[in-house]
Amino acid sequence: MERANRLLEIVSRAERLLVSISFAVMTIIIMADVLLREFSGTGIAGAPRVAVYAMIITTMISFGLASQSGRHLRPKFADRWVPKSWEPIIGRLQEWLTAAFCLTFAVVATGVVAETWALGETSRMLRIPIWPMQSVIPLAFFVAALRHSIFGFYPALKPRADVGGKTGQTSQ
Repeated sequence: MERANRLLEIVSRAERLLVSISFAVMTIIIMADVLLREFSGTGIAGAPRVAVYAMIITTMISFGLASQSGRHLRPKFADRWVPKSWEPIIGRLQEWLTAAFCLTFAVVATGVVAETWALGETSRMLRIPIWPMQSVIPLAFFVAALRHSIFGFYPALKPRADVGGKTGQTSQ
């Protein structure tokens, strides 16, 4: 369990770093584009497209951070449908089903990225291949599948749901 916890910590740190960098890129490129348009009349060619790519990276990687902190969206209406004694097995089952869902999306997204790469599709504005930007989508889903699998095997590592404004903390 200690290795799994360490892996989750490393992945979470990497995700926070990537989100910070991509959010900064998005913010700086848009601000620079707006300022240049105001002062010189012309902006940075391709700035909106670069900002959109940075936003995609920010969004997809943030998906993992939300899961890691227990702040992801989940339906709570069915929480009291089963007896409390079933909660341990239901909790594991939820994590494994979420992992299977994420793995399915990761495989499908990988196929889309591979097809885009094989076709050599490029961004018209930036004239660069788009598959590297698309690859963040299957990566985020693969990481989420790994994370939720770990939560299924080691429920103590699973963060508690965010209740009453408190941050998601690990339940132990």
